[in-house]
Amino acid sequence: MAIMVDKQFDSGNIEVIRASNPADIAVAITKDASSEFLQWFHFSVSGVRHKPCQISIVNAAQTTYPKGWEGYDVATSTDRQTWYRTPAQYDGQSLSWRVTPETDVIWFAYFAPYSMQQHADLIAAAASADGVAYQNLGQTHLGRSIDYLHVSAMSDESVDDAANASQIADSESVRKQLWVIARQHPGESMAQWWVEGWLDRLLDQDDATSRALRQVADIHVVPNMNPDGSYLGHLRTNALGVNLNREWAEPSMQRSPEVFVVKQQMQQTGIDLCLDVHGDEALPYNFIAGTEGISDWTDERDAELVALKHTWASLNPDFQVTHGYPKNTRGNANLAICSNNLAASFGALAMTLEMPFKDTADTPRPLSGWSAERSLRLGASFVDVAYLALTQRLMKPGR
Repeated sequence: MAIMVDKQFDSGNIEVIRASNPADIAVAITKDASSEFLQWFHFSVSGVRHKPCQISIVNAAQTTYPKGWEGYDVATSTDRQTWYRTPAQYDGQSLSWRVTPETDVIWFAYFAPYSMQQHADLIAAAASADGVAYQNLGQTHLGRSIDYLHVSAMSDESVDDAANASQIADSESVRKQLWVIARQHPGESMAQWWVEGWLDRLLDQDDATSRALRQVADIHVVPNMNPDGSYLGHLRTNALGVNLNREWAEPSMQRSPEVFVVKQQMQQTGIDLCLDVHGDEALPYNFIAGTEGISDWTDERDAELVALKHTWASLNPDFQVTHGYPKNTRGNANLAICSNNLAASFGALAMTLEMPFKDTADTPRPLSGWSAERSLRLGASFVDVAYLALTQRLMKPGR
């Protein structure tokens, strides 16, 4: 049986250099369309059952983040449901790994993929839940829907007496606006796994903290900001080669309809707290990047951010506060970046969550590395963080 390397599926990305000898399969990652970005890969190999294979990504050194290969192991699956890590070696030029498949076909990816079919299932399940309203905000360049969920209090929430009714009425007048968006960069598939975990817990009618959070906040969720790039197997851009996380100062329907329609919706609702969910190629940590570089950053806002980060670290040891990006000095923020723009435009506590493509250095699990399952659980833990941030004076009154 001839060796076949396939990428013709949702989020597939690879170019075959040579594949006649299982001990020397050479492939290359292709660029995002109309862009110089390249890092995401997702492909299958068949015709190698019980054959020792060496697979090499020969252009690893030419990718956007070559340091991302240092300490990285390849996400691997034989059923596209369970993903584990195959040890890999980066020699400064190529990323290589060895495997002897026990099945007729085996899949490899930069991270456990989150397909557009999974996205459709996630939207369908959430949209049918109690207290959730779905809206198609618009269409991408290729005609895909930009899906938005508005989560409010559950319909069976009631008050027992006039005093409670008055308290709820008062809270409605200062109801918080919480936004969560994910996957502006489509190759950061851990971001949508995170959202699935967040939504699963948020919509759980038996979870007391989720019910309480929904009593005090309107929650707005865009699980996939970049459906075109997700399907096309891009790392960072939409179908036009546009990096959406550099479009927030002046989004347009021509270049970045995804950002344009979401920001338009944000302007209608306002924002108190916003989390933009991402992945980082090089750093083996979960961390938050704040907006300290905006011109009106204050000590009070800094205290709010620090309190939120330390709260999350105390609730989930996979999150940490020691490692992350250098802080921008005040007045030097790039306002084309989502979190900076929203913090400056809305006065919101806006931030970017970064998760690793590798394993976490502080809480390692070598067989899985940072995984879909761990992303789900980190997402679920944000229910507690958001509730405390909005109710326990981690944020100043009136924000």
